[in-house]
Amino acid sequence: MTPFGTRLRAAMETRGPLCVGIDPHGSLLKDWGLNDDVAGLERFTRTTVEALADRVAVLKPQSAFFERFGSRGIAVLEKAVVEARAAGALVLMDAKRGDIGSTMAAYAATFLDPDSPLFSDALTLSPYLGFGSLRPALDAAAAAGAGVFVLALTSNPEGAEVQRSTVADGRSLAQVMLDHMADENAGAQPLGSVGAVVGATLSDAGVNLSINGPLLAPGIGAQGATPADLPRVFGDAVGDVLPSVSRGVLRYGPDIAGLRSAARRFVDETRVAVGA
Repeated sequence: MTPFGTRLRAAMETRGPLCVGIDPHGSLLKDWGLNDDVAGLERFTRTTVEALADRVAVLKPQSAFFERFGSRGIAVLEKAVVEARAAGALVLMDAKRGDIGSTMAAYAATFLDPDSPLFSDALTLSPYLGFGSLRPALDAAAAAGAGVFVLALTSNPEGAEVQRSTVADGRSLAQVMLDHMADENAGAQPLGSVGAVVGATLSDAGVNLSINGPLLAPGIGAQGATPADLPRVFGDAVGDVLPSVSRGVLRYGPDIAGLRSAARRFVDETRVAVGA
């Protein structure tokens, strides 16, 4: 399969730089007039995929909101992944897995093995058991033409005590992780397949974001950031940014036209902000 970074760059150029999260938490189901049960979950997910999978670059289901319903929720997630990919969207599974050895390998088999019913184009990972602990997932992704997005600088206040801490050579731990990502992407064209997660709500990233890979930027919309903030946060790397929006789009459902209009508005505003 063509490497994920190549496919993502093409999708961002043709469909626009936007990732829309599929986050069916209870309050949003209620806002849509749905019950917080498997039937509501299925209706919400099916509507979102129908509205957006044939026009946005990336859809990002948050695995936890499906897992909370057990096997029936996972069945809804499996169907959504298959249908979204069939409609042309890249699927980024937001599961933030991070473990060691055979357990990490099992997570990789779940989401990055083409024979798995949950196979996705990319997976979010947590590196704070050491970047090397991600090797099974990195290798599985490369073998399948998939990608990963590794947490680097998140916008939650608690993250700073780990991510902003420094190592012996004076680099922040976040920078250490970003440097590992840059090594993984060395030589890749037009874009590497190992991305970083950097919050768009940060006042200043304060790190070198030149990793030759995509930069997933959550926080656009309901969390307070706007596309206009992206150049300030990401600087020279802004052209590799994939803004991620969830409630900012989903709150316009269940009306399909409303969901599509909201997504288009974020794409247009992002293109203006980054000069695309």
